[in-house]
Amino acid sequence: MGRNSLKDERQKEIIKKYYAVAKKEGLENTSIAKIASEMNVNPSLIIHYFKNKEELTYSLIDYILEKYLVIYNRKKIEDHDLGSFLIELIHKLFKSWNSLFNESVFYSCYALGFRDKLIKMKFKNLQDSLRSHLKEVLDKCNEAGIVNLPSTEKTADLIYIMVDGAYYYLSLISEKEEYEKKLLEYKNYAYQTLGLSID
Repeated sequence: MGRNSLKDERQKEIIKKYYAVAKKEGLENTSIAKIASEMNVNPSLIIHYFKNKEELTYSLIDYILEKYLVIYNRKKIEDHDLGSFLIELIHKLFKSWNSLFNESVFYSCYALGFRDKLIKMKFKNLQDSLRSHLKEVLDKCNEAGIVNLPSTEKTADLIYIMVDGAYYYLSLISEKEEYEKKLLEYKNYAYQTLGLSID
């Protein structure tokens, strides 16, 4: 048990350093030697925990994708709190998304999915999971009369299409004022889709 715990800790430490190096130098320029140098260890130590860079990259992608689900972390939601929770959730989806990960590393990992079926499946599973989480929240809000949605499944899908499309486009905008203006517009479209009136 102790050994597994130590192994898990060491692997997480290596993955975090991999992420840090990839942020600085780009995923394609990152190597096991550079990660080892960042950690001040011998490359053989990394090979001890990860057979090769491919295995390490799979773990990095898992690490990045797990960050997405943090946005749903919350204790049990009371019925009287559902409305404010939904409003805050949409706000987080359109405000906190890009603070969870580095866009350059994320899109580099995403691009690997076009050549690697396992990576593609990981991203697909994440997207399905995110939609499922949002659908559960919308189901509760529907039952409580906070929203009136014919299909919570289709609405959850549409919200994530908005989120993904918004961040893809916003990643191309350098001007902060324009970025914030567009972000607010997209967030308001999501509120309108849910039939929520925000003052």
